[in-house]
Amino acid sequence: MFGKLKDKLKNWTKKISEKSEEIEEEDNLENLKEEEKELKEIKKEIPLSTKFNVSAKNYEPDFEKIKEIKKDLAPQVYPEKSSKKIFTKDKKVETIKEEIAEVEPKEKPGTESFFKKVTSKINKIKITEKEFNVYSEELELLLLENNVALEVAEKIIAELKERIVGREFLKKEVESEIRDFFKEVIEEILIEPYDFAEKIKENEKPYVILFCGINGTGKTTTIAKVADYLKSKNLSCVLAAGDTFRAASIEQLKTHGEKLDVKVVAHNYGSDPASVGFDAISYAKKNKIDCVLIDTAGRMHTAKNLLKEMEKIVKVCKPNLKIFVGESITGNDILEQVRSFDWAIGIDGIVLSKADIDEKGGTALSVGYVTKKPILYLGTGQEYDKFEPFDREKFIERLGL
Repeated sequence: MFGKLKDKLKNWTKKISEKSEEIEEEDNLENLKEEEKELKEIKKEIPLSTKFNVSAKNYEPDFEKIKEIKKDLAPQVYPEKSSKKIFTKDKKVETIKEEIAEVEPKEKPGTESFFKKVTSKINKIKITEKEFNVYSEELELLLLENNVALEVAEKIIAELKERIVGREFLKKEVESEIRDFFKEVIEEILIEPYDFAEKIKENEKPYVILFCGINGTGKTTTIAKVADYLKSKNLSCVLAAGDTFRAASIEQLKTHGEKLDVKVVAHNYGSDPASVGFDAISYAKKNKIDCVLIDTAGRMHTAKNLLKEMEKIVKVCKPNLKIFVGESITGNDILEQVRSFDWAIGIDGIVLSKADIDEKGGTALSVGYVTKKPILYLGTGQEYDKFEPFDREKFIERLGL
């Protein structure tokens, strides 16, 4: 799942670091040239007889004061009628040399020397928008290759750009900083999930959960897994065979009920699924059962009349939770599916089946972003125990972050 992401981010940040380093080195070279030129000018201003050479120290010389001292010294070392420079060691010269030393400006509190500034610049880099745009294309392509929808990939890139462009980073921390920002963006997209069992314990009984989705996503098997999970939490449940359309769907649910020792409420094929759900709720109330799990027929998200039927089931049964079941391997197609069901009945959470054969993982990011609803569980096989709560932190770790 996103196996290349960590390496791609590492290479990407390395390229940005190297490019920024080249820019900084060019700037530092220009600064050094200017500093060298300035020092040469200072040397020209001070008489040779003082044997005093100014070098690159942590200050900027007081040129006016030096000129005044030079003026006082000039008549002694440069006689007016002599064309040669005279070297003298009298006390006057020594005194003036001491005066020059005294007027050398010390480093002001709170200021940095030239070389400290250079060092600081070398150790830090700033990522420009141009650099980001070049390498962000690679990251966006990687997201698309891993089943992340285009609009979601663009959202991630835009968020990342806002957080790192124009900021200064220590060179040694560039990769980790960008990785941390990327992780933050993913965490914001993936809403923290909740537990079915806790919801049921906290609310009035019976707690009603409706499952929906298109054909073949594994709704019936998912319901059986949920029933098994609730039993492990000492919670009782009843199953409602609301799929009265698909052949053998009722028998399939009854088979699961027998294996799990869970009651299944069913009508004949072609019956109103809303009435099946209503009868299951009535049975749960009468027998003090904690939870009702309602199965529904798979329907394409483009079939408006079938979505209207879902609205009727919701109106009659008044479920506490409406769960969309989709396949992890669906990719971008799942976006329109989940949008349609969310628009029709307002889903509360998502279960992704076939997560065990999904090597990419981008579907979770896509549906999380589009619906702003939590991914609750992952189906990882046909057996009842192949059903695990969605762990946001674990998912991010598998991305290599």
